[in-house]
Amino acid sequence: MMRGVRAALGAAVLGLAMGGAAWAQPAADTMGAIRARGTVICGVAGGVAGFSLPDSQGVMRGLDADGCRIVAAAILGDASKVRFINTTTQSRFTALQSGEVDMLVRNTTWTLGREAALGLEFASINFYDGTGFMVKKASGVTSVKGLDGATVCVQPGSTTELNLTDYFRANGLRFSPLVIENLEELRAAFINGRCDAFTTDASSLASFRFAQGANADQYLLLPEIISKEPLGTMVRKGDWKFFDIVRWAHFAQLTAEELGIDSRNIESFRGSANPEIQRFMGATGDLGKALGVNPDWAVQIIRQVGNFAEMWDRNITPMGVQRGINNLWTRGGLQYAPPMR
Repeated sequence: MMRGVRAALGAAVLGLAMGGAAWAQPAADTMGAIRARGTVICGVAGGVAGFSLPDSQGVMRGLDADGCRIVAAAILGDASKVRFINTTTQSRFTALQSGEVDMLVRNTTWTLGREAALGLEFASINFYDGTGFMVKKASGVTSVKGLDGATVCVQPGSTTELNLTDYFRANGLRFSPLVIENLEELRAAFINGRCDAFTTDASSLASFRFAQGANADQYLLLPEIISKEPLGTMVRKGDWKFFDIVRWAHFAQLTAEELGIDSRNIESFRGSANPEIQRFMGATGDLGKALGVNPDWAVQIIRQVGNFAEMWDRNITPMGVQRGINNLWTRGGLQYAPPMR
């Protein structure tokens, strides 16, 4: 009798716990919403060369922009079905939390605080970066240690702002921050001499220098990188099906690069006897079904956008940035894809 009561109580408690857990998760279906509207809505910066910047035809180009396209290719079979929404460092998280955008690919650093407190989740890392500093060559400064007492341009609400304060304090250096939210205004302040140095992610500094064209040689990126800034794609917590496809779209690009598959030769891999390639091409297995997409989802990503090396070479290499730690793990880098099986 008592044993039966205990069993019944245990089942009731388990049911309440499971119900509570289910109730605690948001009832989101981002993939369903994307299919219904026929477009992925993606939050980007919209003004950073190499990452997200419209070309002369108004088409958004860059590593982050292509990070949106791979998801459209996987879910909709068409990488062009993306609507880009420009966001600021202050508005980006609210835009994702509120549902204004489906995903955020905006030079955004993966940190514990952001993942634990914002109701958002990082699905992938598309650029391993770090906080850097830029000065005008004419200043004669060749190291951050030479910036004692300097005025430094920095954006508010960024990890850079905290990194700047921590680094100068830890090294006994003084500085005066010039805080401006709008990135173009911040860059203009640096160019016009309102600050002695400009600090942000080293990738963004390289992008800024590249955009100066013939004047690029006037600017020097100092050698010190003072932080870890893994930049990645964010989605809302709880919508795990969408999280899965965003994460594995990135991993599919890395896997293709490892296998030697790119946008030019992918059709030649049809009929391959390699089991790993068969699964990648959707010829065997049910990986697409498990993700809730078509069997050829990975093929569409590579055919329409390319593997990760192609994406990098198209967007980042022209800025003079070496791939370095963003290379595949087999080439000494940090980019590593779990097995697609």
